[in-house]
Amino acid sequence: MSRGNSATADSGFYWLMVLCALTIFGIVALIAFELVSRSHLAWSKFGLSFFYKSFTDPFSHQPMYWDPVNEHFSALPFVYGTLVSSFLGLLLAVPLALGLAVFLTEMCPHRLRAPLAFITELLAAIPSVIYGLWAVFVLVPLLREHVNPLLIQSLGWTGFFSDDNPTGLGFLASGVILAIMILPIISSLTREVMTAVPYSQREAVLALGATRWETICMGVLRNARIGIVGAIILGLGRALGETMAVTMVIGNTAEIHRSLLSNGSSMASVIANQFTEAVDNVHLSALIEIGLALFIVTIIVNALAQLLVWAVTRGAPARVN
Repeated sequence: MSRGNSATADSGFYWLMVLCALTIFGIVALIAFELVSRSHLAWSKFGLSFFYKSFTDPFSHQPMYWDPVNEHFSALPFVYGTLVSSFLGLLLAVPLALGLAVFLTEMCPHRLRAPLAFITELLAAIPSVIYGLWAVFVLVPLLREHVNPLLIQSLGWTGFFSDDNPTGLGFLASGVILAIMILPIISSLTREVMTAVPYSQREAVLALGATRWETICMGVLRNARIGIVGAIILGLGRALGETMAVTMVIGNTAEIHRSLLSNGSSMASVIANQFTEAVDNVHLSALIEIGLALFIVTIIVNALAQLLVWAVTRGAPARVN
């Protein structure tokens, strides 16, 4: 091939790769444009109050948030439900995922490592509707009959576990199912990050007389902390956008309760439940604006994650003191 033909091929390949990269930005821009344009009607009617304002029921004089009949809409209970269920899922999943990753990487016998790793990764491939069905028939009855009464008896005084929902559905059920769903993601990525830590780091800590636990904490986890934070962020992203499993167990009521045993709703679940039934333009626009709110929450979470990474690392590379 002549030099001219080679230069032309290199230039064509370069611009093809640039086009592939720009496609990502184009997709994000198109999604944002569609959400903003389709939610314009709700934006013009409610403004920013859509995310925090409530309305008063003229009969019960109780706060209400979602009234399609009178065209009163507020995304506050759905934002609340999404954040509560997602962070509850992280609270339950992160310790288990870290413990599983540490066991598989540092303590597991060699003959058991591959089967356990395969089963962990297999959990990530199960469709969310299967998790939802399992939660409805197994998890919810288990919570209703055994776990919730124990929580009410021991921690009911806190107000986070009050006896106001006998069905077993609610924030706790959605948080548990989310924890199970994001556990394999966080665990698998954490295991890969820990495996990438040079073995010399372990030897250096052991040479200083550290115990096995100290070696794992100082020589492995500390050096892998940035990757672990990234794994947790990816798990949170999965939890924020999860739809079907959460819809089946959260209760789907547009209400805000302090108790984790109460019914609620998430941004993804309300869209899934009502989008096909919305015949009014304002109702449809409000649902699309909730999609925009989910988009905004995702951006905020990633921004907070970057601040968290900076707070942990202080801009310095991981090292062993």
